[in-house]
Amino acid sequence: MKILLVQTSFLGDNILSTPVIAGVKALYPSSELSVLTTPLAAPIYSANPDIAETLLFDKRRDHAGIVGLRRCAQMIREKKFDIAYSLHRSARTALLLFMSDIPTRIGFREATLSFLYTSTKRRPEDVHEVVRNVSLLAPEYDSQNTSAKLVLPAANSPRSIFEELHGSAIENYTVLVPGSVWATKRWSAHEYRKTARCLSEAGKTVILLGAPDELEIARQVADGLSVVNLTGKTSLAQMFTLIRHADLVVCNDSMSLHVASAFKVPTVVVFCATSPLFGFGPWQNQNARIVEKTDLHCKPCRRHGSHSCPEGTNACMELVSSNQVMAAIEEVMELRG
Repeated sequence: MKILLVQTSFLGDNILSTPVIAGVKALYPSSELSVLTTPLAAPIYSANPDIAETLLFDKRRDHAGIVGLRRCAQMIREKKFDIAYSLHRSARTALLLFMSDIPTRIGFREATLSFLYTSTKRRPEDVHEVVRNVSLLAPEYDSQNTSAKLVLPAANSPRSIFEELHGSAIENYTVLVPGSVWATKRWSAHEYRKTARCLSEAGKTVILLGAPDELEIARQVADGLSVVNLTGKTSLAQMFTLIRHADLVVCNDSMSLHVASAFKVPTVVVFCATSPLFGFGPWQNQNARIVEKTDLHCKPCRRHGSHSCPEGTNACMELVSSNQVMAAIEEVMELRG
């Protein structure tokens, strides 16, 4: 049996979808499981032994528009899948799988154009996103399976990465990731800078990580400080490895939080415009702590953040202090012992 799992959303969403892979293999142990995802997210699945093939849905280039959608549908059709599970809830994904002629197509009832699926499952609210994802396999597979693990590829040692990108090895270090796709998810760069300075003065080696389009944020944090700024220099797999071996991660409600959760790294996460109640908080990481400004009438303003503050105040981003974050850091480091 050939099965296709579809997740073409953001990187963090893909990471939180990885427990579904184990669920599919538990239901169909002898199946050949492939994943359809974006070119950016492909490294998340590349080293997973349960994935036979990673197919790319390049929705911004090769597969853009109706012509591109047909091209991608033809690629999928040629693979002759028996079942497709779609974690993505867009109309485009529903239409793509319908055009691909896969006999059994399972998606969420809440998806746009859900009538194009042959079977739909209810996507529960008020639970973690991992549980919501795994619910696509219900009732055959336990959607409340709290033992579901995030699975990511990572090298055993970051030494070669540091030697390549920094010129020398670094053994013990703290990772700060001040960026995010959404502006209202980014804690103040000024407060990140204060935190970086405090950690450096305490003898910690601070590493800044992030995407190439987060260089300006990293510059605001790093300028004049004794930190190692690797923002925009690492591949996704290299970033996973550096987070895995960090003593501590300080980040926003972003992909880096879920990477840290996958490896159970001590983590302090600042939630700005969003809320962990939406289901995107730390997963199975007892060494994680959340810091946020909770007494704002406008928070949370959106489920996934936005490009600017609707109130024009940036209060959720500016009113969390570095002192609060440092207190949370002390707590998680004491837990680690």
